[in-house]
Amino acid sequence: MSFDSQRRCAILLAAGDGKRMKSKQPKVLCEVLMKPMITWVEQACRKAGIEEVYVVAGAGAEQVKQAVSPECNIVIQSQRRGTGHAVMTAAQALEGGGDVAVLNGDAPFISAEVLAAAYAQHIRQHNAVTLVTARLQEPFGYGRIVRTESGEVSAIVEESDATQQEKLIDEINSGTYWFKASFLQKALSHFTADNAQGEYYLTDVVKIARKLQERVDGYACHSTDVVLGANDRKALKMLNDIARNREIERHLSNGVDIPFDDGVIIGTDVHIAPGTKIMPGTILAGNTTIGENCVIGPNSYLMDSQVGDGSSIIASYMTSSTVGCAATIGPFSQLRPGSHIMDGVKIGDFVEVKNSTIGEKTSIAHLTYIGDSDVGAGVNFGCGVVTVNYDGQNKFRTTIGDHAFIGCNTNLIAPVKVGDGAYTAAGTTVDEDVPDDALAIGRVRQEIKKHWAKGKIKKKI
Repeated sequence: MSFDSQRRCAILLAAGDGKRMKSKQPKVLCEVLMKPMITWVEQACRKAGIEEVYVVAGAGAEQVKQAVSPECNIVIQSQRRGTGHAVMTAAQALEGGGDVAVLNGDAPFISAEVLAAAYAQHIRQHNAVTLVTARLQEPFGYGRIVRTESGEVSAIVEESDATQQEKLIDEINSGTYWFKASFLQKALSHFTADNAQGEYYLTDVVKIARKLQERVDGYACHSTDVVLGANDRKALKMLNDIARNREIERHLSNGVDIPFDDGVIIGTDVHIAPGTKIMPGTILAGNTTIGENCVIGPNSYLMDSQVGDGSSIIASYMTSSTVGCAATIGPFSQLRPGSHIMDGVKIGDFVEVKNSTIGEKTSIAHLTYIGDSDVGAGVNFGCGVVTVNYDGQNKFRTTIGDHAFIGCNTNLIAPVKVGDGAYTAAGTTVDEDVPDDALAIGRVRQEIKKHWAKGKIKKKI
Protein backbone atom coordinates (compact mmCIF):
# COMPACT_ATOMS: atom_id res chain seq x y z
CA MET A 1 0.00 0.00 0.00
CA SER A 2 1.46 3.37 -0.95
CA PHE A 3 0.55 7.00 -1.52
CA ASP A 4 1.76 9.53 -4.08
CA SER A 5 5.20 11.14 -4.07
CA GLN A 6 4.28 13.80 -1.47
CA ARG A 7 6.50 13.62 1.62
CA ARG A 8 4.87 11.89 4.55
CA CYS A 9 6.18 11.22 8.02
CA ALA A 10 4.72 10.03 11.31
CA ILE A 11 5.16 11.10 14.92
CA LEU A 12 4.44 8.34 17.44
CA LEU A 13 3.67 9.53 20.96
CA ALA A 14 5.40 7.05 23.27
CA ALA A 15 6.51 8.95 26.38
CA GLY A 16 3.97 7.51 28.81
CA ASP A 17 5.29 5.62 31.80
CA GLY A 18 3.98 2.29 33.05
CA LYS A 19 2.84 3.34 36.52
CA ARG A 20 -0.79 2.36 36.10
CA MET A 21 0.38 -0.88 34.53
CA LYS A 22 2.56 -1.32 37.62
CA SER A 23 5.44 -1.79 35.22
CA LYS A 24 8.97 -0.41 35.30
CA GLN A 25 9.05 -0.16 31.52
CA PRO A 26 7.28 2.45 29.34
CA LYS A 27 3.62 1.72 28.72
CA VAL A 28 4.04 1.36 24.95
CA LEU A 29 6.26 -1.68 25.53
CA CYS A 30 3.43 -3.66 27.11
CA GLU A 31 2.61 -6.45 24.69
CA VAL A 32 -0.49 -7.27 22.71
CA LEU A 33 -0.32 -10.72 21.16
CA MET A 34 3.39 -11.03 22.06
CA LYS A 35 4.32 -7.75 20.37
CA PRO A 36 4.86 -4.32 22.01
CA MET A 37 2.04 -1.87 21.31
CA ILE A 38 4.49 0.64 19.77
CA THR A 39 5.55 -2.07 17.29
CA TRP A 40 1.94 -2.50 16.13
CA VAL A 41 1.67 1.24 15.46
CA GLU A 42 5.00 1.50 13.66
CA GLN A 43 4.21 -1.51 11.47
CA ALA A 44 0.88 0.05 10.46
CA CYS A 45 2.76 3.18 9.39
CA ARG A 46 5.34 1.18 7.42
CA LYS A 47 2.66 -0.87 5.70
CA ALA A 48 0.92 2.38 4.75
CA GLY A 49 4.08 3.56 3.04
CA ILE A 50 5.25 6.00 5.72
CA GLU A 51 9.00 5.50 5.82
CA GLU A 52 10.02 8.48 7.97
CA VAL A 53 9.01 7.83 11.58
CA TYR A 54 9.74 9.90 14.68
CA VAL A 55 9.17 8.36 18.11
CA VAL A 56 8.70 10.70 21.09
CA ALA A 57 9.96 8.82 24.15
CA GLY A 58 10.45 9.75 27.78
CA ALA A 59 11.98 7.78 30.63
CA GLY A 60 13.02 4.40 29.28
CA ALA A 61 13.81 5.81 25.84
CA GLU A 62 16.55 3.20 25.33
CA GLN A 63 14.02 0.42 25.87
CA VAL A 64 11.64 2.01 23.38
CA LYS A 65 14.49 2.33 20.88
CA GLN A 66 15.06 -1.42 21.06
CA ALA A 67 11.38 -2.12 20.26
CA VAL A 68 11.19 -0.05 17.07
CA SER A 69 13.07 -0.22 13.77
CA PRO A 70 16.61 1.15 13.70
CA GLU A 71 15.46 3.64 11.05
CA CYS A 72 13.20 5.44 13.55
CA ASN A 73 14.23 8.86 14.82
CA ILE A 74 14.06 8.89 18.63
CA VAL A 75 13.15 12.22 20.22
CA ILE A 76 13.31 12.69 24.00
CA GLN A 77 10.49 14.45 25.84
CA SER A 78 12.23 15.16 29.13
CA GLN A 79 9.16 16.81 30.65
CA ARG A 80 5.71 15.39 30.00
CA ARG A 81 3.47 18.41 29.44
CA GLY A 82 0.77 16.94 27.23
CA THR A 83 0.30 15.66 23.71
CA GLY A 84 0.82 19.10 22.18
CA HIS A 85 4.14 19.43 24.00
CA ALA A 86 5.17 15.98 22.70
CA VAL A 87 4.62 17.16 19.13
CA MET A 88 6.58 20.34 19.89
CA THR A 89 9.46 18.10 20.97
CA ALA A 90 9.41 16.47 17.52
CA ALA A 91 9.06 19.76 15.62
CA GLN A 92 12.08 18.79 13.48
CA ALA A 93 9.78 16.31 11.70
CA LEU A 94 7.81 19.24 10.26
CA GLU A 95 10.73 21.01 8.63
CA GLY A 96 10.64 18.95 5.45
CA GLY A 97 7.05 19.91 4.61
CA GLY A 98 4.48 17.53 3.21
CA ASP A 99 2.06 15.79 5.56
CA VAL A 100 2.53 14.30 8.99
CA ALA A 101 0.53 11.66 10.84
CA VAL A 102 0.41 11.82 14.64
CA LEU A 103 -0.50 8.59 16.42
CA ASN A 104 -0.64 7.27 19.97
CA GLY A 105 1.96 4.58 20.60
CA ASP A 106 -0.42 2.71 22.91
CA ALA A 107 -3.30 2.33 20.41
CA PRO A 108 -2.24 -0.87 18.63
CA PHE A 109 -5.28 -1.41 16.42
CA ILE A 110 -4.75 1.51 14.07
CA SER A 111 -4.37 -0.08 10.63
CA ALA A 112 -2.57 0.76 7.42
CA GLU A 113 -5.93 0.71 5.64
CA VAL A 114 -7.38 3.36 7.95
CA LEU A 115 -4.26 5.50 7.68
CA ALA A 116 -4.41 5.29 3.87
CA ALA A 117 -8.11 6.07 3.66
CA ALA A 118 -7.80 9.01 6.06
CA TYR A 119 -4.84 10.36 4.09
CA ALA A 120 -6.71 10.04 0.80
CA GLN A 121 -9.53 12.14 2.28
CA HIS A 122 -6.99 14.57 3.72
CA ILE A 123 -5.50 15.19 0.26
CA ARG A 124 -8.81 15.16 -1.62
CA GLN A 125 -10.37 17.79 0.65
CA HIS A 126 -7.20 19.90 0.97
CA ASN A 127 -7.51 19.71 4.76
CA ALA A 128 -5.10 21.31 7.18
CA VAL A 129 -6.20 18.70 9.74
CA THR A 130 -7.91 15.35 9.25
CA LEU A 131 -8.92 13.51 12.40
CA VAL A 132 -9.55 9.77 12.49
CA THR A 133 -12.86 9.31 14.28
CA ALA A 134 -15.14 6.46 15.28
CA ARG A 135 -18.73 6.10 16.43
CA LEU A 136 -19.30 4.41 19.78
CA GLN A 137 -22.54 3.26 21.36
CA GLU A 138 -21.10 4.35 24.71
CA PRO A 139 -18.83 7.35 24.05
CA PHE A 140 -18.42 8.29 27.71
CA GLY A 141 -14.93 9.56 28.50
CA TYR A 142 -13.94 10.36 24.91
CA GLY A 143 -13.63 13.75 23.21
CA ARG A 144 -16.75 14.38 21.09
CA ILE A 145 -16.50 15.52 17.47
CA VAL A 146 -18.66 18.60 16.83
CA ARG A 147 -19.39 19.28 13.16
CA THR A 148 -20.77 22.24 11.26
CA GLU A 149 -23.88 21.99 9.08
CA SER A 150 -21.60 21.45 6.08
CA GLY A 151 -19.95 18.51 7.83
CA GLU A 152 -16.58 20.04 8.71
CA VAL A 153 -15.18 19.52 12.21
CA SER A 154 -15.61 22.64 14.32
CA ALA A 155 -14.42 21.38 17.72
CA ILE A 156 -13.32 18.48 19.90
CA VAL A 157 -15.13 18.74 23.21
CA GLU A 158 -13.80 16.72 26.12
CA GLU A 159 -16.21 14.83 28.38
CA SER A 160 -15.67 17.20 31.31
CA ASP A 161 -16.45 20.25 29.17
CA ALA A 162 -19.35 18.84 27.13
CA THR A 163 -22.91 20.11 27.44
CA GLN A 164 -25.73 17.63 27.85
CA GLN A 165 -26.47 17.99 24.12
CA GLU A 166 -22.80 17.43 23.19
CA LYS A 167 -22.63 14.32 25.38
CA LEU A 168 -25.24 12.75 23.09
CA ILE A 169 -22.78 12.88 20.18
CA ASP A 170 -21.49 9.38 19.42
CA GLU A 171 -18.60 10.36 17.11
CA ILE A 172 -15.37 10.52 19.08
CA ASN A 173 -11.73 11.43 18.54
CA SER A 174 -9.40 8.44 18.17
CA GLY A 175 -6.18 10.40 18.79
CA THR A 176 -4.86 9.77 15.27
CA TYR A 177 -4.41 12.76 12.95
CA TRP A 178 -3.12 13.82 9.55
CA PHE A 179 -1.73 17.37 9.31
CA LYS A 180 -0.28 19.57 6.66
CA ALA A 181 3.22 19.94 8.08
CA SER A 182 3.30 23.67 7.28
CA PHE A 183 0.04 24.24 9.18
CA LEU A 184 1.11 22.20 12.20
CA GLN A 185 4.41 24.04 12.34
CA LYS A 186 2.49 27.32 12.43
CA ALA A 187 -0.08 26.01 14.91
CA LEU A 188 2.56 25.01 17.47
CA SER A 189 3.31 28.69 18.10
CA HIS A 190 -0.38 29.22 18.99
CA PHE A 191 -0.49 26.46 21.62
CA THR A 192 -0.98 27.58 25.22
CA ALA A 193 -0.94 25.78 28.54
CA ASP A 194 -3.75 27.89 29.95
CA ASN A 195 -5.51 25.08 31.79
CA ALA A 196 -5.61 23.50 35.24
CA GLN A 197 -2.97 20.90 34.30
CA GLY A 198 -0.61 23.43 32.71
CA GLU A 199 -0.29 21.20 29.65
CA TYR A 200 -0.34 21.67 25.88
CA TYR A 201 -3.12 19.69 24.23
CA LEU A 202 -2.94 18.54 20.62
CA THR A 203 -6.73 18.73 20.42
CA ASP A 204 -6.39 22.53 20.47
CA VAL A 205 -5.32 22.36 16.80
CA VAL A 206 -8.97 22.28 15.75
CA LYS A 207 -9.66 25.59 17.47
CA ILE A 208 -6.42 27.04 16.08
CA ALA A 209 -7.23 25.86 12.55
CA ARG A 210 -10.67 27.42 12.69
CA LYS A 211 -9.15 30.66 13.91
CA LEU A 212 -6.68 30.61 11.02
CA GLN A 213 -9.52 29.73 8.62
CA GLU A 214 -8.01 26.38 7.74
CA ARG A 215 -10.16 23.36 6.85
CA VAL A 216 -10.64 20.56 9.39
CA ASP A 217 -12.49 17.33 8.74
CA GLY A 218 -12.75 13.84 10.18
CA TYR A 219 -12.42 10.43 8.60
CA ALA A 220 -15.00 8.19 10.30
CA CYS A 221 -13.64 4.66 10.22
CA HIS A 222 -15.93 1.64 10.42
CA SER A 223 -14.02 -0.20 13.15
CA THR A 224 -14.27 1.07 16.69
CA ASP A 225 -11.12 -0.84 17.65
CA VAL A 226 -8.87 1.99 16.41
CA VAL A 227 -9.70 4.04 19.51
CA LEU A 228 -8.76 1.30 21.95
CA GLY A 229 -5.72 1.70 24.15
CA ALA A 230 -4.61 0.40 27.52
CA ASN A 231 -3.85 2.26 30.72
CA ASP A 232 -3.92 -0.74 33.06
CA ARG A 233 -3.52 -4.51 32.97
CA LYS A 234 -7.27 -5.10 32.73
CA ALA A 235 -7.49 -3.02 29.56
CA LEU A 236 -4.34 -4.69 28.22
CA LYS A 237 -5.96 -8.09 28.68
CA MET A 238 -8.99 -6.86 26.75
CA LEU A 239 -6.75 -5.81 23.86
CA ASN A 240 -5.08 -9.22 23.90
CA ASP A 241 -8.44 -10.98 23.85
CA ILE A 242 -9.57 -8.92 20.85
CA ALA A 243 -6.33 -9.49 18.96
CA ARG A 244 -6.24 -13.23 19.76
CA ASN A 245 -9.82 -13.81 18.60
CA ARG A 246 -9.23 -11.73 15.48
CA GLU A 247 -6.23 -13.88 14.46
CA ILE A 248 -8.00 -17.16 15.20
CA GLU A 249 -10.95 -16.05 13.07
CA ARG A 250 -8.60 -15.07 10.25
CA HIS A 251 -7.02 -18.52 10.15
CA LEU A 252 -10.36 -20.32 10.46
CA SER A 253 -11.56 -18.35 7.42
CA ASN A 254 -8.43 -19.46 5.55
CA GLY A 255 -9.16 -23.15 6.11
CA VAL A 256 -7.06 -23.85 9.20
CA ASP A 257 -8.62 -26.35 11.62
CA ILE A 258 -8.74 -25.06 15.20
CA PRO A 259 -11.30 -27.39 16.80
CA PHE A 260 -10.76 -26.00 20.30
CA ASP A 261 -9.09 -22.65 20.86
CA ASP A 262 -8.25 -23.14 24.55
CA GLY A 263 -4.83 -21.57 25.09
CA VAL A 264 -4.24 -21.09 21.36
CA ILE A 265 -2.30 -17.87 20.64
CA ILE A 266 -1.29 -16.98 17.07
CA GLY A 267 0.82 -13.92 16.29
CA THR A 268 -0.04 -11.47 13.53
CA ASP A 269 2.95 -12.44 11.36
CA VAL A 270 2.20 -16.18 11.38
CA HIS A 271 1.20 -17.91 8.12
CA ILE A 272 -0.64 -21.26 8.19
CA ALA A 273 -1.69 -23.19 5.09
CA PRO A 274 -5.19 -24.73 4.80
CA GLY A 275 -5.80 -28.19 6.22
CA THR A 276 -3.43 -27.82 9.15
CA LYS A 277 -4.78 -28.54 12.62
CA ILE A 278 -3.83 -26.35 15.60
CA MET A 279 -4.45 -28.10 18.91
CA PRO A 280 -5.09 -26.54 22.36
CA GLY A 281 -2.30 -24.86 24.28
CA THR A 282 -0.30 -24.01 21.14
CA ILE A 283 1.53 -20.69 20.77
CA LEU A 284 2.74 -19.57 17.34
CA ALA A 285 4.83 -16.41 17.39
CA GLY A 286 7.12 -14.25 15.26
CA ASN A 287 7.65 -14.95 11.57
CA THR A 288 6.43 -18.53 11.65
CA THR A 289 5.18 -20.38 8.56
CA ILE A 290 3.39 -23.74 8.63
CA GLY A 291 2.56 -25.82 5.56
CA GLU A 292 -0.52 -27.85 4.64
CA ASN A 293 -1.97 -30.79 6.58
CA CYS A 294 0.25 -30.42 9.62
CA VAL A 295 -0.67 -31.07 13.24
CA ILE A 296 0.73 -28.54 15.69
CA GLY A 297 0.18 -29.26 19.38
CA PRO A 298 -1.22 -29.78 21.80
CA ASN A 299 1.01 -27.60 23.96
CA SER A 300 3.60 -26.64 21.35
CA TYR A 301 5.51 -23.36 21.04
CA LEU A 302 6.94 -22.17 17.71
CA MET A 303 8.84 -18.89 17.30
CA ASP A 304 10.33 -17.63 14.01
CA SER A 305 10.23 -21.13 12.50
CA GLN A 306 9.10 -22.94 9.35
CA VAL A 307 7.33 -26.30 9.12
CA GLY A 308 6.81 -28.21 5.86
CA ASP A 309 3.66 -29.98 4.64
CA GLY A 310 2.36 -32.97 6.57
CA SER A 311 4.59 -32.60 9.64
CA SER A 312 3.62 -32.91 13.30
CA ILE A 313 5.00 -30.87 16.20
CA ILE A 314 3.59 -32.42 19.36
CA ALA A 315 4.08 -30.83 22.81
CA SER A 316 7.44 -29.40 21.77
CA TYR A 317 9.41 -26.13 21.55
CA MET A 318 10.87 -24.82 18.32
CA THR A 319 12.77 -21.55 17.95
CA SER A 320 14.38 -20.07 14.81
CA SER A 321 14.48 -23.48 13.14
CA THR A 322 13.06 -25.34 10.14
CA VAL A 323 11.32 -28.70 9.77
CA GLY A 324 10.79 -30.33 6.37
CA CYS A 325 7.80 -32.31 5.11
CA ALA A 326 6.33 -35.43 6.74
CA ALA A 327 8.51 -35.08 9.83
CA THR A 328 7.44 -35.91 13.38
CA ILE A 329 8.72 -33.90 16.35
CA GLY A 330 7.90 -34.73 19.96
CA PRO A 331 6.44 -35.06 22.39
CA PHE A 332 8.66 -33.07 24.75
CA SER A 333 11.38 -32.17 22.27
CA GLN A 334 13.19 -28.88 21.78
CA LEU A 335 14.60 -27.47 18.56
CA ARG A 336 16.87 -24.59 19.47
CA PRO A 337 18.00 -21.85 17.04
CA GLY A 338 19.76 -22.97 13.89
CA SER A 339 18.22 -26.45 13.72
CA HIS A 340 17.29 -27.71 10.25
CA ILE A 341 15.30 -30.93 10.18
CA MET A 342 14.90 -32.53 6.75
CA ASP A 343 11.94 -34.48 5.30
CA GLY A 344 10.72 -37.59 7.07
CA VAL A 345 12.81 -37.18 10.22
CA LYS A 346 11.48 -38.62 13.47
CA ILE A 347 12.48 -36.90 16.72
CA GLY A 348 11.00 -38.37 19.88
CA ASP A 349 10.61 -37.47 23.52
CA PHE A 350 13.25 -35.55 25.49
CA VAL A 351 15.44 -34.86 22.48
CA GLU A 352 17.20 -31.51 22.12
CA VAL A 353 18.70 -30.30 18.83
CA LYS A 354 20.75 -27.11 18.56
CA ASN A 355 22.42 -25.48 15.55
CA SER A 356 22.40 -28.75 13.63
CA THR A 357 21.24 -30.22 10.33
CA ILE A 358 19.46 -33.59 10.50
CA GLY A 359 19.26 -35.50 7.20
CA GLU A 360 16.21 -37.13 5.62
CA LYS A 361 14.51 -40.02 7.42
CA THR A 362 16.92 -39.96 10.33
CA SER A 363 15.45 -41.20 13.61
CA ILE A 364 16.36 -39.74 17.01
CA ALA A 365 13.99 -41.57 19.27
CA HIS A 366 14.55 -40.30 22.81
CA LEU A 367 16.79 -38.85 25.53
CA THR A 368 19.43 -37.45 23.17
CA TYR A 369 21.28 -34.17 22.68
CA ILE A 370 22.49 -33.19 19.20
CA GLY A 371 24.37 -29.88 19.20
CA ASP A 372 26.50 -28.21 16.50
CA SER A 373 26.27 -31.26 14.25
CA ASP A 374 25.79 -32.26 10.62
CA VAL A 375 23.88 -35.53 10.46
CA GLY A 376 23.28 -37.44 7.23
CA ALA A 377 20.21 -39.27 5.93
CA GLY A 378 18.81 -42.48 7.38
CA VAL A 379 20.84 -42.34 10.60
CA ASN A 380 19.53 -44.15 13.68
CA PHE A 381 20.28 -42.81 17.16
CA GLY A 382 19.86 -45.02 20.18
CA CYS A 383 18.74 -43.73 23.56
CA GLY A 384 21.00 -41.38 25.51
CA VAL A 385 23.34 -40.21 22.75
CA VAL A 386 25.23 -36.97 23.41
CA THR A 387 27.32 -34.85 21.08
CA VAL A 388 29.93 -33.36 23.40
CA ASN A 389 30.34 -30.04 21.59
CA TYR A 390 31.84 -27.72 24.25
CA ASP A 391 35.20 -27.93 25.98
CA GLY A 392 34.58 -25.01 28.32
CA GLN A 393 35.99 -22.45 25.91
CA ASN A 394 35.03 -23.36 22.33
CA LYS A 395 32.23 -25.11 20.46
CA PHE A 396 33.11 -27.86 17.95
CA ARG A 397 31.06 -29.70 15.33
CA THR A 398 30.27 -33.37 14.89
CA THR A 399 29.69 -34.94 11.46
CA ILE A 400 27.76 -38.18 10.99
CA GLY A 401 27.46 -39.81 7.56
CA ASP A 402 24.45 -41.37 5.88
CA HIS A 403 22.92 -44.56 7.34
CA ALA A 404 25.19 -44.61 10.38
CA PHE A 405 24.02 -46.39 13.55
CA ILE A 406 24.78 -44.58 16.79
CA GLY A 407 24.37 -46.97 19.71
CA CYS A 408 22.73 -46.17 23.05
CA ASN A 409 24.71 -43.95 25.42
CA THR A 410 27.31 -43.02 22.83
CA ASN A 411 29.31 -39.86 23.57
CA LEU A 412 30.65 -38.15 20.45
CA ILE A 413 33.56 -35.88 21.50
CA ALA A 414 33.67 -33.08 18.93
CA PRO A 415 35.32 -32.39 16.61
CA VAL A 416 34.77 -35.89 15.33
CA LYS A 417 33.41 -37.60 12.23
CA VAL A 418 31.47 -40.86 11.94
CA GLY A 419 31.52 -42.19 8.37
CA ASP A 420 28.73 -43.48 6.13
CA GLY A 421 27.28 -46.76 7.37
CA ALA A 422 29.50 -46.77 10.46
CA TYR A 423 28.38 -48.24 13.78
CA THR A 424 29.13 -47.21 17.35
CA ALA A 425 28.61 -49.80 20.05
CA ALA A 426 26.41 -48.95 23.05
CA GLY A 427 28.27 -47.08 25.76
CA THR A 428 31.09 -45.98 23.47
CA THR A 429 32.92 -42.68 23.83
CA VAL A 430 34.07 -41.67 20.34
CA ASP A 431 37.05 -39.30 20.39
CA GLU A 432 38.55 -40.06 16.97
CA ASP A 433 37.08 -40.35 13.49
CA VAL A 434 35.26 -43.58 12.56
CA PRO A 435 35.76 -44.71 8.92
CA ASP A 436 32.88 -45.67 6.63
CA ASP A 437 31.27 -49.03 7.49
CA ALA A 438 33.49 -49.47 10.60
CA LEU A 439 32.51 -50.44 14.14
CA ALA A 440 33.73 -48.24 17.00
CA ILE A 441 33.90 -49.71 20.49
CA GLY A 442 35.31 -47.44 23.17
CA ARG A 443 34.45 -48.75 26.63
CA VAL A 444 36.15 -50.53 29.52
CA ARG A 445 35.77 -54.32 29.45
CA GLN A 446 33.43 -55.53 32.18
CA GLU A 447 35.12 -57.13 35.18
CA ILE A 448 33.31 -59.20 37.82
CA LYS A 449 34.57 -59.23 41.43
CA LYS A 450 32.63 -61.86 43.28
CA HIS A 451 31.23 -60.99 46.72
CA TRP A 452 32.75 -57.46 46.51
CA ALA A 453 29.40 -55.68 47.06
CA LYS A 454 28.39 -57.69 50.12
CA GLY A 455 28.09 -55.34 53.05
CA LYS A 456 28.81 -52.29 50.93
CA ILE A 457 25.16 -51.38 50.26
CA LYS A 458 23.10 -49.97 53.11
CA LYS A 459 19.69 -51.62 53.06
CA LYS A 460 16.71 -49.31 53.65
CA ILE A 461 14.13 -52.00 54.43
